Amino acid sequence: MKLLSRAAKNKNYAPIQITAEQIVHEAKEEAEIHRHRPPKFKINDGTELADYRLRKRKEFEDLIRRVGWNVKAWVKYAEWEESQKQFDRARSVWERVLVIDHKNHTLWLKYAEFEMKNRFINHARNVFERAITILPRVDQLWYKYIHMENMLGNVAGVRGVFERWMDWMPDGHAWMSYIKFELKYKEIQRTRDIFERFVLCHPTVTSWIRYAKFEIKNGDACSTRKVFERSLDEVAAAQDDQEAQKLFIAFADFEASCNETERAKRIYEFALQYHVPNGINC
Repeated sequence: MKLLSRAAKNKNYAPIQITAEQIVHEAKEEAEIHRHRPPKFKINDGTELADYRLRKRKEFEDLIRRVGWNVKAWVKYAEWEESQKQFDRARSVWERVLVIDHKNHTLWLKYAEFEMKNRFINHARNVFERAITILPRVDQLWYKYIHMENMLGNVAGVRGVFERWMDWMPDGHAWMSYIKFELKYKEIQRTRDIFERFVLCHPTVTSWIRYAKFEIKNGDACSTRKVFERSLDEVAAAQDDQEAQKLFIAFADFEASCNETERAKRIYEFALQYHVPNGINC
């Protein structure tokens, strides 16, 4: 209690001073962004429509001059231009806000969504291309780009985007998405080639077991056995005992499923010889 009392009596100035006037001013600016609503009056002809648009643009321009740091104001401006079917003007607003905050991946996604929604596919591709060049580590940009090409039925385009993404060595989820895509089209050899790169990028027991399961389903006993043998040579010794056990057990279970009892027995013996036998039952 004494410590709290002393802290409360500390009357030193805070490093950053915020006045009540500043708080009120910022609250008003935030309120202004949400104040713009469609007119309640009826527009009768082209002249009135042009006057209305001119007035609204002036309001938006005045707003972003005051609170240009707030991307919500820019987004509302772009969306309003879109609602007026003024697509070139909307695009111009998106470009202007990206000059201010080009590392905001949400802005890139909204910009691309605007292009896709209005069926400007090549424009959308251009937006995604720029986005993944500037922010290659943002997975959501890649996923959205791939989703668009997939919806268009552009198989070669999807594959091309995946290939460029894999060059950045993303996490395992990205690799598995690529693998599932190729399996969807029954591209077995392509999938095998991707798995080869996957286990090089992520040389973990889980990665190798996934590769082996793929061969069990799509290959033969010989190819599956080779994957397991390589995994033992390349990763088992480097893993902790618990992870290594998963690999030995998976390999032994595979041999047992092939009625190769002696092979399974030798795998367990090897595991007991070189690793602490926690949880392995022969």
